[in-house]
Amino acid sequence: MDNIRVILWALFASLLYVSYMVWQQDYAPEPVTEIPVDAEAQAVADLPAVAAPADTAAGGDLPPAATQSTPDSAATPALTSNVVNVKTDVLDIDISSKGATLVRADLTAYPLNKDNPDVPVRILNSDNGEHYHLRSGLRSAAQPAAAEATHLADFVARADEFVLADGDDELVIPLIWEQDGIRVEKTYTFKRGFYGIELSQKVTNNSDAPYPVFPYLQIQRFYVPQERSMFNVDSYSFDGPVVFDGDSYEKLDVEDLEEEPLNGNYTNGWIAAIQHHFLSAAVPQGDEPVAYSGVFDGRNYTVTSSSPIVTVAPGATEEFTSNLFVGPKLQGQLDEVSDGLSLTVDYGILALLAQPLFWLLQQVHKFVGNWGWTIIIVTFLIKLAFYKLTETSGRSMAKMRKLQPRLKALQERYKDDRQAMSAALMDLYKREKVNPAAGCLPMLVQIPFFIAFYWVLLESVEMRQAPFMLWITDLSSRDPYFVLPLLMGGAMFVQQKLNPAPPDPVQAKVMSILPVVFTVFFAFFPAGLVLYWLTNSVLSVLQQWKINKALGADDA
Repeated sequence: MDNIRVILWALFASLLYVSYMVWQQDYAPEPVTEIPVDAEAQAVADLPAVAAPADTAAGGDLPPAATQSTPDSAATPALTSNVVNVKTDVLDIDISSKGATLVRADLTAYPLNKDNPDVPVRILNSDNGEHYHLRSGLRSAAQPAAAEATHLADFVARADEFVLADGDDELVIPLIWEQDGIRVEKTYTFKRGFYGIELSQKVTNNSDAPYPVFPYLQIQRFYVPQERSMFNVDSYSFDGPVVFDGDSYEKLDVEDLEEEPLNGNYTNGWIAAIQHHFLSAAVPQGDEPVAYSGVFDGRNYTVTSSSPIVTVAPGATEEFTSNLFVGPKLQGQLDEVSDGLSLTVDYGILALLAQPLFWLLQQVHKFVGNWGWTIIIVTFLIKLAFYKLTETSGRSMAKMRKLQPRLKALQERYKDDRQAMSAALMDLYKREKVNPAAGCLPMLVQIPFFIAFYWVLLESVEMRQAPFMLWITDLSSRDPYFVLPLLMGGAMFVQQKLNPAPPDPVQAKVMSILPVVFTVFFAFFPAGLVLYWLTNSVLSVLQQWKINKALGADDA
């Protein structure tokens, strides 16, 4: 009996741990201290170091940076504004003429709120100084300092607005910078239905001296500490900078970066800033080591990749390419942009289980077309996969139910001698070939699936605002009327009545309150997760009822 008690309490503790993720109390983060910032000085400080990036960490003294450009070609007209607007079928982006930096990105296919579909999710922005920018540039290692097309340089384009035309699959946006015989053409290429962006920085050296230069990519974002709330599922997903070193993926604690900045050389890596369901990422190209740095100045966090130096000879041209991503965490598109980028869909420690679950959900959804029915069907398939295990357990529990009168008699006989009662119970179990612990096994097996399913529903952007039917219009948020949690609690209550009560009064009380505890906890879980557990409970009830009936018929 002690073993049963340990298993029950381990089960209960595991469930409490999962529920704790949703039932954390709101806490107020320390307010961000406003630090007066000189914009120009800060922009210069954000430039990566001029030392060879693969050998020397970012930081140190910087030579003067070019802040103005003078285009030599009259064929390229200047902008009439300081922003180039780009519209595709899925993106509405602003590119600043200052550094040809991406300063705003609206995801037109993703409303911020279902009740207000005309307001899209905005990732990059320049609002009220709390900016979030995706930068790129070229730094020169020439001595004395040469002209540089950094994110401080002024670029020009042939128009203020570019729109992906009907029938076109690609939109190319070139921006030009020229100074002291150095010409840089920075080109963004957008594709229909795709959130990945190809970036090319082509350097032409029309001067008389060699031009040593290296490209860099940089994400800078105003830091807002996360506020945890059981009413806001967005707050449980990591929000901040991440880096991939070619093998592993690391989430960076922003406040730790102030004391211990990131500093490393990685091959086939990338940088990103992630939030719930969405991200921006920058992927340098090439198989050579790239220097990665990350800092926090008390206001903004900045992550940078700096590629190796290449010397462009007089009269020669060199092109540096890279990939950017600004959009939702669509795993297929992320994998197309770079290896490992789909890891930003953070399924936690059970990713190995969550990934195939998500794959199965996708395959079923291709035929069903509704994520709610997809969850029900996948739950049925999971139940089918564990049918034999559950049946063996169910038979054991049905036998335990038939032994209830004899168990109660033993408890009455040995109520003052717990040692003798335990010995008598074990002897009864042995004679009747019943294993009381077998009834707990299916639930223990389901706990990893429960946690993995939780993260799949929480993290997969495909579930975001996905409707089911009737009042369930968003499977990634809680049931607004708590109908599903109540139905689930009722199904668990019926399931409990079909199973034998534990002989130990303490265990019996714990089991009796579980339906109530689950109902309260699940009230704030995503509706899709509650639908999964409700379906699982109903199927368990039907299976146990069938087993109980079959055993009763056999005895007759």
